[in-house]
Amino acid sequence: MTTRFLGTLEVGPQGLGCMGMSQSYGKGDDVESIATIHRALELGVTLLDTADLYGGGANEELVGRAIADRRDQVVLATKFGFTGEPDRMIRGDAEYVRRSCDASLKRLGVDHVDLYYQHRVDPTVPIEDTVGAMAELVEAGKVRHLGLSEAGAATIRRAHAVHPITALQSEWSLWTRDVEPEIAPTCFELGIGVVPFSPLGRGFLTGAVTSLADLGEDDARRGLPRFEQENFERNLAIVAALRALADERGVTAAQLALAWVQHRGEHVVPIPGTKRRKYLQDNVAAAALELSADDLAAIDAALPAATGDRYAAAFLRLSEN
Repeated sequence: MTTRFLGTLEVGPQGLGCMGMSQSYGKGDDVESIATIHRALELGVTLLDTADLYGGGANEELVGRAIADRRDQVVLATKFGFTGEPDRMIRGDAEYVRRSCDASLKRLGVDHVDLYYQHRVDPTVPIEDTVGAMAELVEAGKVRHLGLSEAGAATIRRAHAVHPITALQSEWSLWTRDVEPEIAPTCFELGIGVVPFSPLGRGFLTGAVTSLADLGEDDARRGLPRFEQENFERNLAIVAALRALADERGVTAAQLALAWVQHRGEHVVPIPGTKRRKYLQDNVAAAALELSADDLAAIDAALPAATGDRYAAAFLRLSEN
């Protein structure tokens, strides 16, 4: 595959989100997950995305085991910020930043991470203080590049003034386009890459989930507004329209949805998540799919807007728009 740039960081045109290997979408299979990571590297996927939140640290440990003998092939990204404490869910103070980084390095079994994100912005700490502490990690050699996740445009500008921000990770897909009016343009103006998470709408846009019965009782999607029964049924119209367009082009719905995200800009690198090699290979094939301006216009015209918020209100408030 060709490569793209997040700021000055060179990566493959598509990354791999590793969260689902350890939480949210049913029981994990570490053997298959590690095989999926290895296959991703073979196919030219270099950006691996994890976080200290995922699986309570188990996901970082899993990724660390998978890359132990091939660290030089990987652009390793992880995140900090969620505390697990109900009275203060997000922290961005300097002491917490330093402690979180050291803990992540230990779990990952590495001496540095290539891209270190603040998972959500702490509203009680000036972003200048948080990014200042993150910049100290760069000076110490523990981190190579800095990122933010789900930050608003004004926060991005303030952060970038303290230390160059390499990437913003935010949700962006055919059914979540909140970053388009202001946030993505701000990133492009400043030379910041954008890393869309959930570019397949948490699997919904693939067409693989046609009924709530397809989701396990412990599947985290059951708690999301768009997957509530009435909203779910309305949102199936999005999948039907996407499938029809994909069939016309001889590709899968997942490939068309990913290609649409990849065509948002040359510095956009989506990180579809999967824990199985068969889905990985389908996703990676989308990186070679070319869409014309007419194709993109047809997709925009055919797909209805999503029904329901992407998160419950309490969690949605943690994201800046």
